[in-house]
Amino acid sequence: MARILETELYQPVKAYLEGQGYEVKAEVGAADLVACRDAEDPVIVELKTGFTLSLFHQAIERQAVTDAVYVAVARGPGKRFLSSLKNNLKLARRLGIGLITVRLSDGFVEVHADPGPYEPRKSKPRKERLLREFARRVGDPNTGGSTRVTLVTAYRQDAIRCAEHLAESGPCRGAEVAKATGVSNATRMMADDHYGWFERVERGVYGLTPKGRRSLEGATKKTA
Repeated sequence: MARILETELYQPVKAYLEGQGYEVKAEVGAADLVACRDAEDPVIVELKTGFTLSLFHQAIERQAVTDAVYVAVARGPGKRFLSSLKNNLKLARRLGIGLITVRLSDGFVEVHADPGPYEPRKSKPRKERLLREFARRVGDPNTGGSTRVTLVTAYRQDAIRCAEHLAESGPCRGAEVAKATGVSNATRMMADDHYGWFERVERGVYGLTPKGRRSLEGATKKTA
């Protein structure tokens, strides 16, 4: 596959802006592309073959000259590019920077965002979930920045309480487990058996599986 050059983006973006009535010139000062129309503020476009942190650094620098700053990248194929586009579009909007993609096969230019002030929309349900998880979690069992490890959530802590009770008392009814552990949804948790720790012994009665015992032993060692 032939290597894409930044210069390949220039003519399509230039043609697009000229179609909007701009006069366009390349490499003016530190900018890849500058477009002017009447007495309006100049438009600056920084060109890159793909999304990079330095591309956004350059765009931020250009905002010292004008608010009308865009980044333009070559449009790639497949879901991987679409995912990257979605994430970088959020970043561009947050920074007040416009974002353009160029399909080099036919020179198609698409403007995904124009420059402008950004006010993030808050999600009340997400905030409530975050605070609920924070309030329910006992202590601080995880280490910030951890990857490829099993995180201890409030749900997992509740499951451990249920498992500990069953390990000590043997098979029990869900209501008994809920009362002894303070886990109000103990019956539903054991019935759902998200971790494979619980098994139904008879109607309404649950016990520990071998996996549950092993996991409980591992959890006990970590907290010892």
